[in-house]
Amino acid sequence: MKYLVTGSAGFIGFTVARALLKRGDSVVGFDVVNDYYDPAIKESRLALLEQESKDCVGEYTFIRANLADRTAVEQCFKEHTFDRVIHLAAQAGVRYSLENPHAYVESNIVAFTNIIEACRYAKVPHLTYASTSSVYGANTDMPFSEHKGVDHPLQFYAATKRANELMAHAYSHLYRMPTTGLRFFTVYGPWGRPDMALFMFTKNILAGEPIPVFNHGNHTRDFTYVDDIAEGVIRATDDIAQPNPNWDSSNPDPATSNAPFRIFNIGNNNPVKLTQYIEAIEQATGKKATMDLLPLQPGDVPDTFADVSELEKQVGYKPATSVTQGVANFVNWYRDFYGC
Repeated sequence: MKYLVTGSAGFIGFTVARALLKRGDSVVGFDVVNDYYDPAIKESRLALLEQESKDCVGEYTFIRANLADRTAVEQCFKEHTFDRVIHLAAQAGVRYSLENPHAYVESNIVAFTNIIEACRYAKVPHLTYASTSSVYGANTDMPFSEHKGVDHPLQFYAATKRANELMAHAYSHLYRMPTTGLRFFTVYGPWGRPDMALFMFTKNILAGEPIPVFNHGNHTRDFTYVDDIAEGVIRATDDIAQPNPNWDSSNPDPATSNAPFRIFNIGNNNPVKLTQYIEAIEQATGKKATMDLLPLQPGDVPDTFADVSELEKQVGYKPATSVTQGVANFVNWYRDFYGC
């Protein structure tokens, strides 16, 4: 099998590409390697993929280009024929979307259009793409179910990812292109992003500096370990989306369609309070955190909780790594990577 993995220098894309190579598949990675956060960690991920791929059965190729560059995307699809496309590249970050919305239009709307158009013309058997738990927005009916509406996003990032889901449905309907959207819930683990809480908290705790704790630590998150996310992505990608024969246009199910379209949550199905998360970091580092308690930030959702019954039913998988174990794995990686 030959996979295109966009965002392969990113946290999740790197982990997915690595898992595919290890099981013997061929991977073409595609990433612009921007400076949204320290490019050094992205380059280290890419170097590890290059190094490990030498011991793998499948071939590994990396394309350094911008997905918003239509010509670059078209050239990629001219040079390669893909059995699957896994689109994980995006401009991430809830808070950054309040400061720089144009970056989200380029990375999350224009780039997605280029990818889905290329898949259409290349007749790719299945496109899998990253969405986010943030699309649930103002919803408070938990656990969050894919079968409920998600039309009240609380920030522009979530709005662009919801747009991806709607664009995918249009292509699935018009061109019978199988698409699967995956709503990720607070991904964490080794090689994580420096702009996320686990990375910043670990860095500050080890340095004896205070950590900013928003909403006074009272919100909960369905923290999901990155290897569990990667396993879910690959299983969902290998299982090609099919039309739902029972779909009812008079009572439409948002998660499926009479087109080959579907949406899955990928979460740990076990929400943890932020203060408990911090306690896990303290346990792993052996140091006590000094907390700077702050109010809830604009655009933040107080709580997340994934219903993953559809993922489990369809592909036979449910994330299960505990926060205690996952955080310990990250702290071990962090200390090794930074020598501290």
